[in-house]
Amino acid sequence: MHAPFWLTTALLFPVLLYQGKRTRRVTPRLPEATGDCAGQYGEGEPVFRLLVLGESTAAGVGVESHAQGLASQLALQLHQRTGLCIGWSTFGVNGIRLGALLDALGSADLPPADAVLLSMGVNDTTGFTPRFRFRRQLIQLREILATRYQAPITLLSVPPMDKFSALPAPLRQVMGWRARQLDRVYQVLAARNPDDFR
Repeated sequence: MHAPFWLTTALLFPVLLYQGKRTRRVTPRLPEATGDCAGQYGEGEPVFRLLVLGESTAAGVGVESHAQGLASQLALQLHQRTGLCIGWSTFGVNGIRLGALLDALGSADLPPADAVLLSMGVNDTTGFTPRFRFRRQLIQLREILATRYQAPITLLSVPPMDKFSALPAPLRQVMGWRARQLDRVYQVLAARNPDDFR
């Protein structure tokens, strides 16, 4: 089923390798966000708490402080729409793959949460993590988190890397192709295991 992808990748490998190394060299590496990794909107005890886990998005790359990041902004939107006190927290590492995130979570002191969102896939795409391993690691992640959180993990789509303007062609197209394959792993897991993923 995925033979065309691997055949294309093999044929283009020298070009992809050159473009990948050059892109890493010339693309600025942005820092992670600073400030508190948790907060709330509204007074009193939060009635709903969000937790975002993952790679650069969860780490706040691209914004100055975590208050401007995904978890905080989602909580703000919920607070503004409902008027309720909404808590948020984020745990992310720039450049991390899912397997390394599993290791990091093993010793992490994660806060209580009513909803857990996972933002992953870019680094597993660029690192060509096999789909079977990506699927297995997602299941392991659910097993780790199930002892702390009852709600299913909300899987945020793997970003469409064929839209990343910093990547030259054909690297951009190949990465977009691979990202769609990993996103398909998300979709199948969520469809088959609605109690664990959504």
